[in-house]
Order: sequence, then structure tokens, then C-alpha cells
Amino acid sequence: MQSQLVVALDVPSLARARALIDALAPLGVTFKIGYEAVYGFGDAIRSVLDAAGAQYMLDVKLHDIPRTVGAAMTTLVRPGVKLVTIHALGGGEMMKTAVDAAGERAAQLGIPAPGILAVTILTSIGAEDLNELGLSGGPGENAIRLAALARDARCRGVVCSVREVADLKSFFGGDFATLCPGIRPSGAAHGDQKRAATPTEAQAVGADYIVVGRPIVEATDPVAAASAILDELRGVRA
Repeated sequence: MQSQLVVALDVPSLARARALIDALAPLGVTFKIGYEAVYGFGDAIRSVLDAAGAQYMLDVKLHDIPRTVGAAMTTLVRPGVKLVTIHALGGGEMMKTAVDAAGERAAQLGIPAPGILAVTILTSIGAEDLNELGLSGGPGENAIRLAALARDARCRGVVCSVREVADLKSFFGGDFATLCPGIRPSGAAHGDQKRAATPTEAQAVGADYIVVGRPIVEATDPVAAASAILDELRGVRA
């Protein structure tokens, strides 16, 4: 199975986001809309994506009381939205409410419900940071524990490090989706990612979605950069 390339549109302006969407949408990638775009020009960028017929995910990482998260999810679901993220640390009831609200809103609109992905341990957090957060055990142990809560809440899958994918697939089955941030092509700077991996490494362990941001959006030729990653993925068999 080939991993799906997700391009993170973490850019400061709608004009830059529009240019990237126009250039990259023909490649069939999924776009990730994070905080910078959601809070800066959310409605506008979603209209651009809709006009381009592009699929996208909303990386909003909802984490609040169940009622608030459910209300937020109702406003987020619309055609074109493929995935929405929430925080597993919000707990089982919050995650169930998010899944139910997404399903109910999708049914009202007559569209497929987006997959809800629960963030386990951020890839910017290393083992040394967990004690500070009051979490015992390593990143992998915590990811498995939070993934179990997400599965019980009927989430489509989780956001996790490449290092956790094999164990998650072993525990929860191949249909339990894994989306991996922190993907860097060989030779690219890791930036603030402490648990990064290459596209080849991610696909080899069975990652369903890989997220690449700066190596594509900051490249001199974003199309060439994205195409090179897609070519790499086509040459790998998990």
C-alpha cells in the first residue's frame, strides 16, 4: 500500500496558499490546514480548496469539554474535508462526542463523514519531555495507551510518530489509520521535529498518511519537491 502524501499548508498568507494549491492539486495530494491558516484565513482557503476540487484535512487538534468539541465539529464538517484532528488527551467521552457530531453533520449534508484522527504524542515531544508533562513511560507506550482510547471512541485512527506505526498496526489492525507528521526527505533539516523519519521509512512500516511541510512549501520548486516524494513512495512496497 502506498502512503498518501499530505502537504502542510503552513504559510502566512492566502496568496501563498492559493499558489501552492493551484500548483500541487493536480498531483492528487491531500492538503493539511493547520492553525496558521485556520485562524488567519480559514474560510477563504477552504473556498480555494473547494474550487480546486482538492481534498484536505483540518489539523485543528480539538481539545475541550465534550459539548464544546461537538459544537466545533459541527461547524467544521463540509464537503472536501477528509480528516479532522482532535487530542486523545481530551479523553474518551470527548472523542466519542467528536465522532458522533461529525457523523451527524455529514448525514445532514449527505456527504461521507470525515475520519477523526486522535493526536497521541506530538512528534516535537521527546522522551525527556514526558516527565515534565507528568506522563510515565516512553513516547511509544503513551501512544499505544492513547490509541486504545481513540479506537474505543470509534476514531478512524491516530496521529503518531513513524516509530509507533508498526506496533499500532499490530495491536489495532491494518484498518486503524496512522498519520505521521515529522516526515523529512533524506538530507532535509529536521527543524523542531524530534522524532522525524523519511518517506521511505514511513511507508515501509505501513503509515497511511505522511505529512510533509517545509521541504515542499519552502522549496524553490514545490512541484518538483512533491513529485520527488511521490516517486519515492511509488518505488517502495510496505
